[in-house]
Amino acid sequence: MPNIINAATKRAARLARQTSRYAGNAFDRVFRAASLVQAGQTPFETLHTDGLVSLRYYPPLKEDVIELDGITIPVETNRHRTPVVIIPPLAVNMLIYDLFPQRSLVRFLRAKGFEVYLIDWGVPTRAHSHYNLHTYVAELLPASLERVRQHSGEQELSLHGWSMGGMFTLFYSALSKDQHIRNAIVLGSPIDSHASGVLGLLNQRLADIAGAVRKRTGFQLHNLKPHWFHSPGWANTIGFKLTNPIGSIMGYWELIIRLGDREFVSSHATTSAFLDRMVAYPGGIVQDAVVRLWIDNELSRGKVQIGDDHAQLINVNANLFAVAGSEDTMVTPAAARSLMDHISSLDKTFRVTPGGHMGILAGSKAPRESWLEIAEWLGQRSD
Repeated sequence: MPNIINAATKRAARLARQTSRYAGNAFDRVFRAASLVQAGQTPFETLHTDGLVSLRYYPPLKEDVIELDGITIPVETNRHRTPVVIIPPLAVNMLIYDLFPQRSLVRFLRAKGFEVYLIDWGVPTRAHSHYNLHTYVAELLPASLERVRQHSGEQELSLHGWSMGGMFTLFYSALSKDQHIRNAIVLGSPIDSHASGVLGLLNQRLADIAGAVRKRTGFQLHNLKPHWFHSPGWANTIGFKLTNPIGSIMGYWELIIRLGDREFVSSHATTSAFLDRMVAYPGGIVQDAVVRLWIDNELSRGKVQIGDDHAQLINVNANLFAVAGSEDTMVTPAAARSLMDHISSLDKTFRVTPGGHMGILAGSKAPRESWLEIAEWLGQRSD
């Protein structure tokens, strides 16, 4: 009898501890989520800001080694000559580039001996609704690159662009014909948007409708004021999650069943800090993207209108490394691969790696599947 009582007492104590752990994790996840977030821990200096756009510089690391999701990376003391400039897409916050201490792209590139700069596009408001592709590609981006050159003392640069950031990289290179862009890394950037799976089919139907409307009425979306197309951050968050609704739902279901795992709860809060804090798209960008890139699919023909000019992809001649995600529903490999047919680069590489649109940049598989290869490729072309 005493043994039965002792066993019951132990089970009750174990259940109480488990309940307390679940309750504590649930409370922290709901009410103290910020305390769980691991993102944004790598120090940086702000070299310049105009109140919206700012330029970051990540100084050398103080550690001798860093841990990269189970891989020990020695911190190289010799730096590569050519700096790397990270060009993010719009709508995202910068936590994605420093998501976890053990999965931070900026820390990894610094450890590999690269001088690292990042352009933070800031948080546009309705006052910035007139900002369009020309504003970013022909005005803001060139100004930031000039500041990188002044700070680093180097003319040749490597550009790293994910999603729309990759398109900004290509558009700038094509429009400016900047011969000092030595290397370009482009991840998840659509060239043939009509080839992008279900979204591609939707874009084709929109193109048919838009073509019929233009023919009969002469109306175009650019006839309207860009103010009407301003897309707030909350709408972008919902839109991004709807590209993979099942995955979004399963993420919260997994949180419930793994609520006792403090590390998982912290990981979930960290990822949510990025996904739930997306920022606005200026209306002018929405107009240009919907018309030029989605409906008219101009890039599939090797050029795109930027303001009154045209950016010709044939003018891109930098060494190029392009990545597409095998599970990316926003930009399928078929939508990204045609870039290889339009550029003049003699040294060009195209890879399809595991992951969705976000996963190819900062997913758990990204360090092993692409970061290490990209760093080796870039290192060989940066001295």
